[in-house]
Amino acid sequence: MHAAAGRTCPRRAFLVLPQSLSCNFEMSTFSYGHSAGAHALPAAWRFGRESDPSVSEWSVEWLLKRNCSMAPRQLFAMFGALCVLSLTIAAYFWSQGATVIMAFAWVELIAVGGALLVYSRHAADQENIALRQGKLTVAHTSGNTVETAEFAPEWVSVEPVTGDESLIEVFGQGRRIEVGRFVRPELRRQLANELRHAVRMARLRPQSALPPAEL
Repeated sequence: MHAAAGRTCPRRAFLVLPQSLSCNFEMSTFSYGHSAGAHALPAAWRFGRESDPSVSEWSVEWLLKRNCSMAPRQLFAMFGALCVLSLTIAAYFWSQGATVIMAFAWVELIAVGGALLVYSRHAADQENIALRQGKLTVAHTSGNTVETAEFAPEWVSVEPVTGDESLIEVFGQGRRIEVGRFVRPELRRQLANELRHAVRMARLRPQSALPPAEL
């Protein structure tokens, strides 16, 4: 009886890990799986808007704009009020004999007006990315200049220029264009993932609905 009690059964032998180590291992495994899934397929569109296929033809569109606190119309309204106030004060001093004040008022208003004019030219800057009818169209508006590029989903690539927080380069078929100027650097990786995911979805659609690619 004593010999049997002292004997060790291999089938019952096990390794007891500290509770903290076991919990850390389980949490690390869960976190890795969750991050990998989120990187592969975005759970929802943060920047893009997907159309309802039951209502219209399937498409995804991204409209990225400059973050402006005031619209150009509001800026010019504020500038008009500033002109009235400044010229009223200058006219009062003019009537009191301080004629130089009026000259300084005009110089100030011309400088402020020029700065607002430059700002308003770029207040409507934007990037419009659309994936519809088997084509990926990218348009970048900067002032009065519009740069556009069109790609076939089968031949397009989406990669960062230098790193995850750099601008995103869309290239293929001898064309290339950069996007992501109006997105915070830490969110550009998510934008790139959305573009890649949409391109993969377009590639899986029936080939009869896609136009022939330009070589």
